[in-house]
Amino acid sequence: MFIGVWKCILRRAMAISAALLIGAVGLALAVERPPIVGIANFVVKTDNLEEVCKFYTGILGYDEVFKHWRPGIAGEIAVFKVNDRQYIEVSQTLANESEDKLIQIGFETKDARKLRAYLAEKNWAVPAKTGKDGDGNYSFTVKDPEGHTVEFVEYVKGSLHSRNSGKAISPNRISDHMLHVGVHVKSAEAQDKFYADILGFRFQWKGGPQDDRIDWISLMAPDGDNWIEYMMSLGAPSPQQLGVWHDVAVGTLDIQGLYKTVVARGYTPRREPNIARDGRCLLQLYDKHNTRTEVMVRKPVQKPCCSENVDPYVK
Repeated sequence: MFIGVWKCILRRAMAISAALLIGAVGLALAVERPPIVGIANFVVKTDNLEEVCKFYTGILGYDEVFKHWRPGIAGEIAVFKVNDRQYIEVSQTLANESEDKLIQIGFETKDARKLRAYLAEKNWAVPAKTGKDGDGNYSFTVKDPEGHTVEFVEYVKGSLHSRNSGKAISPNRISDHMLHVGVHVKSAEAQDKFYADILGFRFQWKGGPQDDRIDWISLMAPDGDNWIEYMMSLGAPSPQQLGVWHDVAVGTLDIQGLYKTVVARGYTPRREPNIARDGRCLLQLYDKHNTRTEVMVRKPVQKPCCSENVDPYVK
């Protein structure tokens, strides 16, 4: 009887050890999220490419580096270079002004194939595989909880982007880097399940036009110094509001000098530079469809409202 008891204990111990080993192997095999280092692209629609070129090139100073095609987009897309890793893209596919002008936002990752596998493991809807796209990069798109198309791209040697490295870097650029992209959001909690919980975006700041109201929430890319901004609104926005909310922001150290530059180029801003609720100096610029380009001095000049700004990259 004594031997039988010990056999029972031994079998139970072996079962527990096997379960622990299987669990450890499962953890070892879990896909780790590869780095997501920042904004890659901001893609919008127009009904007149020649006209918006006057804004993106003539006023903002971004030269067109090439044209390309994207799956699901009927028209060719003009690509304006901010720098070798960040681009504003415009497609002449706008049917009428009531449409949402935003096509997609994009982020750069160091390993698109691994990121697709990681998202699949987290039960997020992803393509069946990640191959090289028409530009020669590894990329794929998903939908975020609010239905925005989000691309993740891994730039690779020999791609259209790498072949144009160092080209179309205009001396007329009002800025040489993007800071953030904005998207209309109805539920921050739903968005956070994707951007924060799964992808690892980090809280930066939140606030609104009044101290007791939250209209804007900023989350930093997990492995870079750019961020996404939730533009909060529960109601149905007008096309003009979406143009304001679906925006791209670029950085400067001299907002007044930049203001004088765009005025000298024939553009009259709707407002002079001002200090926003996050304590930063801003200038708002708009193309013909009210798609907004925000110009920002990253370092706040006064205390932000509503919450502390924990941007670790402020200098």
